Amino acid sequence: MLDHALNDSLSRVGQGTPMGETMRRYWLPALLSTEIPEPDCPPVRVALMGESLLAFRDTNGLVGLVQEACPHRRASLYFGRNEECGIRCVYHGWKFDVDGNCVDQMNEPRQFNDQVKITAYPTLDMGGVIWAYLGPPDKKPAPPEFELTKAPETHRYMTKVWQECNWLQAMEGGIDTSHAPILHRKLTDDTDEPGISPNSPFLQGAAPDVEVETTDYGYRYFGIRPIGEDQTFVRGYQYVMPFTQLRPSRYGKEVVDGHFWVPMDDYNVMVYNFGYSWGADPLPENESALKDSGNNLDEDVDPANGFRSIRNRDNNYMLDRDVQKTQTFTGIHGINAQDRAIQESMGSIVDRTLEFLGPSDIAIVAARKLLEQAMDTVKDDGEPLGVAPTYYHVRAAEGMYSKGEAWRESLLSRMHP
Repeated sequence: MLDHALNDSLSRVGQGTPMGETMRRYWLPALLSTEIPEPDCPPVRVALMGESLLAFRDTNGLVGLVQEACPHRRASLYFGRNEECGIRCVYHGWKFDVDGNCVDQMNEPRQFNDQVKITAYPTLDMGGVIWAYLGPPDKKPAPPEFELTKAPETHRYMTKVWQECNWLQAMEGGIDTSHAPILHRKLTDDTDEPGISPNSPFLQGAAPDVEVETTDYGYRYFGIRPIGEDQTFVRGYQYVMPFTQLRPSRYGKEVVDGHFWVPMDDYNVMVYNFGYSWGADPLPENESALKDSGNNLDEDVDPANGFRSIRNRDNNYMLDRDVQKTQTFTGIHGINAQDRAIQESMGSIVDRTLEFLGPSDIAIVAARKLLEQAMDTVKDDGEPLGVAPTYYHVRAAEGMYSKGEAWRESLLSRMHP
């Protein structure tokens, strides 16, 4: 249980807030690379960390991420012309390059464009994501070179979905391993609904003991489930500060899945869902194989509506009570939709002063402590965990072990190759 002050500090991300200033010390996913696929294509609005921004790819292929409002009369640059290495406001013709420099003023007989500059943030195009750095220029960290970013397109996928609640409760839902075989369970394999099979070790195992080991990038943690009298099923995850989880994929031993939970503002978060194969084999050309394995690729997301899900709070996530009785535990179609429904049901910012936590919540408690420490570190002008590039090659893995077998060394060798 947190007090109101700490709950507020951990949740709010605007400029000048403790978590807002901490988050700005990291590279942040801002949008998918496919949203601005080619030079001079239409620009895209981006809501990130409480700021209204605009992304565009210029004539040379460089990506700009700038304030949406033109500094002249505050008109939206979204309506602008992306042309000749700049975004030009259609109101009076002021034009800005990817660095925020004003390079032309069509309406001014005596131009003073050299005196005008708009907010512009550094970007990187890596792993199917446009990353942005919103922090102090002299604190810019190394590129976010997760293994995902090095995987060829044939070996990775990346989707995103807008979730209508605070970033922290979305992330805490993701790093909570104990909920998965409950919320996401199928009642039968005789269904086309996605979910965790009754034959999965997830469902066959008992409630997990959770162990957390702090690292120099965040922590790794394990869900340890006894199965019967002679086996133990262990899932090993990675939490990379401040909003990244890597988890084992049910698709195969050489595939890792994960999420980035990136704040749009205090009350909305963009959830990036990804997976990649670090082995020789690519991911299936038919993405339905990934859906069948339990990974939901958000096929119900509407990109034209800000990547909001078609299953949302306005229609109760299309909950089907007949399906709930006979096929899945929730009656909501899709693993990620189930997560959104429950996490959004907690309110825009959950009141953690009213919680009643137990031993299965140790990973959530550990994340909160690390985030609190990171805020204190940034306040003292230090470098928070997860900024240094020590996470580049970490993976998630799982395994079945005989009861009493020493699983830790075997699993760690796969999580830290």
